[in-house]
Amino acid sequence: MKIQAYLAFNGNCQEALNFYGELFNANVENRETYEDKKMDVPSSYRNKLQHAELKGKGVHFMAYDAAPDTPISSGNQIHMSIDFNDKAAAEKVFNNLAESGIKHHDFSEREWGFFGRCTDKYGINWMVNAKK
Repeated sequence: MKIQAYLAFNGNCQEALNFYGELFNANVENRETYEDKKMDVPSSYRNKLQHAELKGKGVHFMAYDAAPDTPISSGNQIHMSIDFNDKAAAEKVFNNLAESGIKHHDFSEREWGFFGRCTDKYGINWMVNAKK
């Protein structure tokens, strides 16, 4: 069994994947736009991502731009959880994710290790953990 996240965006999926790819040293793969799809989307939306995957060492999730007739809203339906063995690396990633977003829990020591929770500038919720 394999469980992975599939993130939905409002037209800025490529921008978000570029940001996450740089942050996590991962690549956008299997990139497909709405261009040649037999779907009823406006011509201005044809260059948006209908499917893509971000893959790297320890990173693999899928993402797309929801079609205009499929409204999405930011919420707490999904959290991406990241576990690190290195506190400094975890804190750096947390700070990058929280920049221009919302910090819900500052990155600090907890009973199990170090933890921070934030919502990034794209409305995606993140939990960042590091072992003590």
